[in-house]
Amino acid sequence: MRKFAVIGLLCMGFLWHCKAPKAVVPQEKLTQYVNPFIGTDGPGNTYPGATVPFGMVQLSPDIGIPGWDRIAGYFYQDSIISGFSHMHLSGTGAGDLYDILVMPTNSRFSERMEANSFKPFSSYSHEKEAATPGYYTVDLLDYGIKAELTATERTGIHKYTFPKDDSTQIHIDLGYALNWDSPTETHINVVNETTIEGYRKSTGWARDQRVYFVMQLSKPFQNYHVYKNDSLSNSPVTAKNTKIILDYKTEADEVIILKTGVSSANLEGAYKSLETEAPNFDFEALRYQAEQKWETQLHKINITVADETKKRIFYTMLYQSMLAPTVLSDPNRNYKGANDSIMNAQDFDRYDTFSLWDTYRAAHPLYTIVHPNRVSDMVNSMLAHYKETGLLPVWSMQGNETNMMIGYHAVPVIVDAYFKGIENFDADLAYEACIASATDASREIDKYMALGYVPVGEGGEDWSVSKTLEYAYDDWCIAQFAKALGKTDDYNTFMKRSENWRNVYDTQSTFMRPKLEDGTFIADFVPKEYSAHFCESNAWQYFWSVQHNIEGLAERVGGNGLFERKLDSMFSLDPLPGDKLPIFSTGMIGQYAHGNEPSHHVGYLYNYIDKPWKTQKLVRDIMETQYKNEPNGHCGNEDCGQMSSWYVFSALGFYPVNPAQGVYAFGSPLIDSAVLNLENGKTFTVKALDNSKDNIYIQSISLNGKTIQRNHITHKEIMAGGTLVFKMGDTPNTNTSNTMAPSSKLYH
Repeated sequence: MRKFAVIGLLCMGFLWHCKAPKAVVPQEKLTQYVNPFIGTDGPGNTYPGATVPFGMVQLSPDIGIPGWDRIAGYFYQDSIISGFSHMHLSGTGAGDLYDILVMPTNSRFSERMEANSFKPFSSYSHEKEAATPGYYTVDLLDYGIKAELTATERTGIHKYTFPKDDSTQIHIDLGYALNWDSPTETHINVVNETTIEGYRKSTGWARDQRVYFVMQLSKPFQNYHVYKNDSLSNSPVTAKNTKIILDYKTEADEVIILKTGVSSANLEGAYKSLETEAPNFDFEALRYQAEQKWETQLHKINITVADETKKRIFYTMLYQSMLAPTVLSDPNRNYKGANDSIMNAQDFDRYDTFSLWDTYRAAHPLYTIVHPNRVSDMVNSMLAHYKETGLLPVWSMQGNETNMMIGYHAVPVIVDAYFKGIENFDADLAYEACIASATDASREIDKYMALGYVPVGEGGEDWSVSKTLEYAYDDWCIAQFAKALGKTDDYNTFMKRSENWRNVYDTQSTFMRPKLEDGTFIADFVPKEYSAHFCESNAWQYFWSVQHNIEGLAERVGGNGLFERKLDSMFSLDPLPGDKLPIFSTGMIGQYAHGNEPSHHVGYLYNYIDKPWKTQKLVRDIMETQYKNEPNGHCGNEDCGQMSSWYVFSALGFYPVNPAQGVYAFGSPLIDSAVLNLENGKTFTVKALDNSKDNIYIQSISLNGKTIQRNHITHKEIMAGGTLVFKMGDTPNTNTSNTMAPSSKLYH
């Protein structure tokens, strides 16, 4: 009997052990380290408002006054708020969007001013303002109203806490416009005492922008006033400029929730956005949902670093890398196409806001590591743009091609995705689209094909040298694509075109020099001057834009020694007090401008001439000096994720010099350790042993326990999972024999 009892007790113990819950280690809340105000002062042009990763809605405060500093609607140095609009661009130089402005008011304050077009406004204080991923709040001091904002992918949710007042109002202004934006047709229809629907069509940088919306309120309004071009009218109303003012009586601390669903296609899509994403008025639940979406994405990279300020900068940069591109299709998968027709994305989410001249360099390569499933949809979105227009996007937004900037840089994004094994897109269609964009007659491509370079134009801004270099890089990408698909003739053609950078190289000045159509270089050439022949840059900054043949560039200059001297000069030739620097020439270290994208890979080029310790010092210096945990924390426009992606890569210790090569050059890791939780279920760990502010130089490198003698890692090695270990020290390891992958060789 005792024997059976013992056995019974053992069995019970075994069962208890099997059923005992495992100890759950709570994940660190990473949203606490994100500071959405970084870049809202200075040249960053970011917004602090509420959005979710890659969301269509960016619900954020608007100062209501135009100007370069307020391109994103908000400027940290200002002291008023004129409302909260639902769409904004992150860190660009483009003054567009600001759709559907909402402003709560009451009888406490009625002042108006010309500077914000006599719209209602309120003073505010940064002491009564806060923002975290997916949430923004501010006290409108003149009214005593507390505003809180959150968002889903396609809805914006407002929570207003009012004081007691018999004349509380909520203003919804579709005529509100700022900077480049201007309404062309707006429409308001009062459905019932809690629901308003309508649309706002506008022009600006996005030539034909359409936002259909449905707005629901948690409390019925007592009355409303509809305006047509500033005159009282009746519902429904259609005009260039319409607005509606809702009347309420509120008690002390009374809360009214307002939620807005949007679609670029039609009202049915806007209703579906609300129905599927914000079916109730539970603001706290929706705020928590938004926060959890950010937590999920931020936890794809878990870092440890001794300096908490660096941790805050890192996670803010990771956050800002996910503010664009943005979803364009509604829950019915409909969207306004680049052909101005309503299109349907049958089996993918349609994205837009492709700032490709900026983001092909680091942001899109970062997405292939952290968000490969989204990359598939992004590529399909670019191919949809091709099917709608006959060309791949250059700089597209809200279902429009803006034709801003240069290059056909959807090409490296698509080619990189193909070689990295991103699935679920038609490779043959992608190749066809690449060829079409590279052989179109527009944007001087016809002259480029005929002459082997883009010649100086007749007056105005021709960006001729920059176009030649950007086209040549994209041509190299097409050549690799052609080779993989067995298209030998195309491979030979585009490889030849990829060497067109040589046609603008001037042996006399040792720079890329503007060239006339007759084949002669322009006279009076000063490399540090900013001219019409270089896109937002000068000859110093664009010289290095041969990412696909760095070895050939060094040889053309005269060998590694002269190449090194030229690199040294790049970082030491400081602008003189009398030099005229344009607005985009910021973050200067000598002639290097970290505030603009053509410079971003240059600090890593010492790896290619066997001087990696110079890269290590430079990259660490850039991270330490050009990024700060403060509103003026960006040294230039953040540019839809590029500036932040540079930091994320560099802090991890590597960077894609040739973005479509599948290779990342080593720099100087800022983190002590990082774990990349990959979507394929594997983890890739980076460790920097003995890392510190002084120990910036790599002494040795190991991958999966084996010492490696090279200054790069491949994409395949990262995605396979494993551990990369840097041993750091305070003196340059000048005895290293580490090699660098040739910039022209694919490593996918």
